[in-house]
Amino acid sequence: MKNTIVTFFASVIVFFAVGTANAAEKLLPEAQVNDDGLYTQPWFMESFLDLKEDVAESAAAGKHLAILWEQRGCPYCRETHMVNLRNPEIVAYIKKNFNVIQMNLWGDKEVTDFDGTVTTEKKFARKNGIQFTPTIQFFPMELKEGEKKQQVWRLLGYWKPFHFLNSFVYVKDGDYQKEPNFQRWLQARAEKLREEGKEINMWDN
Repeated sequence: MKNTIVTFFASVIVFFAVGTANAAEKLLPEAQVNDDGLYTQPWFMESFLDLKEDVAESAAAGKHLAILWEQRGCPYCRETHMVNLRNPEIVAYIKKNFNVIQMNLWGDKEVTDFDGTVTTEKKFARKNGIQFTPTIQFFPMELKEGEKKQQVWRLLGYWKPFHFLNSFVYVKDGDYQKEPNFQRWLQARAEKLREEGKEINMWDN
């Protein structure tokens, strides 16, 4: 009897150890820190930060442009990279449908605004009301002539994986035009997915 109990607990330990290892294997590699002290991804768009050209290049590939604002030492930026951007499903969806440019809230890199004005990252951030990180700005495939601010929607702060992924779905599918209240849209989407038999974990990592 004693040997049976020992064998049982040994099997449980092995089961959880293997399960943990398999879960870890499914994650993408951890993000590296660049010279600006920002966590970054190898698939981020390489850009000269001429935003009108970046939108055009993205649209030609059937993608939206998104700007991810971060800063050195930002704990929620780190969480975004270590949780959301290590999830293969999330990254695959973003890479297929978006070009993502990373910008530094306090950076001095030269940026050519949509109207042709040459500025810097930090001045462009102030112009767009970017006050904390992470913030993601989403832009349309077709720019509106004469518009000072071209973004169609923005994500503020760290969001759990389900919310984070579906913020990109919200923009890609153009649903921001039909339902401006993202939380209402997200609840309806979650209910629809459940009806399709899909498991929804809205608050889990």
